[in-house]
Amino acid sequence: MSDVQHREAVHEQRTDGFGTVRILPLDPRADAEVVHRWVSEERAAFWGMRGLTVDQVAEIYAHMAGLDTHHAFLVVKDGDPAALLQTYEPGADRVGECYPVQPGDIGVHLLLAPAGDAGRQPGWTARLVAAMTAYVLHALDRRRIVVDPDVRNVKAIARFERLGFERGPEVVLPEVDLPDVYLPEKRAQLAFLRREAALRG
Repeated sequence: MSDVQHREAVHEQRTDGFGTVRILPLDPRADAEVVHRWVSEERAAFWGMRGLTVDQVAEIYAHMAGLDTHHAFLVVKDGDPAALLQTYEPGADRVGECYPVQPGDIGVHLLLAPAGDAGRQPGWTARLVAAMTAYVLHALDRRRIVVDPDVRNVKAIARFERLGFERGPEVVLPEVDLPDVYLPEKRAQLAFLRREAALRG
């Protein structure tokens, strides 16, 4: 992985008693090994990338880097990789077929680093997500975040609810079978976080 300290961040936030969170555009090649390690773990089964090689992971994110509607970021806390953040336009994604997309909506996928990687402490997830939420809702000027975890991923669903997300409908995301991307059908639990609720939190 390249030296994250010298990369330009799209967002930086310091929180007293927690540290500094920087959100960096993902470098598909330089970050491929750390992302591959994360997505290969059993806990990341719902991410859908287990069994891929480092090169295949790099290729997926290199493809994403060429899109205007989907973006990937490496979230770094005090210089250590802490999460993989992906944002996307719901209207340009299969989730947009499953609920009425509103102006100002933005989709988010989030994969946290393994507990041993980033110096976890009480409140670690909530404070890290607060920095990401500030970027997504305020820096990008969006009104609402939508997430679509697999219905079987009860830990992720519970985590989003603890973070203030409101549970939406359970939906079936349709299969995507294109030359550059394949996604199997997925039963998902939608959840939403409005900017007003994030401000109250």
